Amino acid sequence: MQTKTQNIQSVTTKADAHLKLVYMTTTALFAALICITTAYIFHIPVGANGGYVHVGDALIYLAAAVLPAPYAMLAGALGGAFADFLTAPVWAPATFIIKMIIAIPVTNKKDKIVNVHNVIGVIIAGVLSFIGYYFAEVALFGTWAAIIDSFLGSLAQSGGSAVLFIVLGHALDKMHFKGTLKNKFDI
Repeated sequence: MQTKTQNIQSVTTKADAHLKLVYMTTTALFAALICITTAYIFHIPVGANGGYVHVGDALIYLAAAVLPAPYAMLAGALGGAFADFLTAPVWAPATFIIKMIIAIPVTNKKDKIVNVHNVIGVIIAGVLSFIGYYFAEVALFGTWAAIIDSFLGSLAQSGGSAVLFIVLGHALDKMHFKGTLKNKFDI
């Protein structure tokens, strides 16, 4: 009887290890995609303080809709921070924290990527991003007066990323992307 219990525990441990490996690999892939998208694809410098508008947040939202929260938060934080190390290093510490936070309002617990919760989540994430970067700008450069520039840049970035997330998510939902991941990799 004890060997049967040991065999069950061994199978469970192997399944857990496999799932953890799938999550870590998917997290690394999302972090790389977020970094490249943020740093190089549709990267538009804004303002005098090294900020820029990008659509990398769309991939953070997508990671959050596919991965469990801790993995999505790590993908967003690493991808965003590495992009800043490549393009505007002064922002990297703030970006690490902010991108981790903006993954929180989006959930992977629904059957579809685009759902009411996630649409509301990307709006909340946009507000959190604006607040985070505004206070980071104040801390880095000591200027409270740049709220209009900061708001417009954040609105363009968050709005564009939200629209791209919805378009990509809708296309992936039509392909039954989450169902395929669940069947193939147990995500």
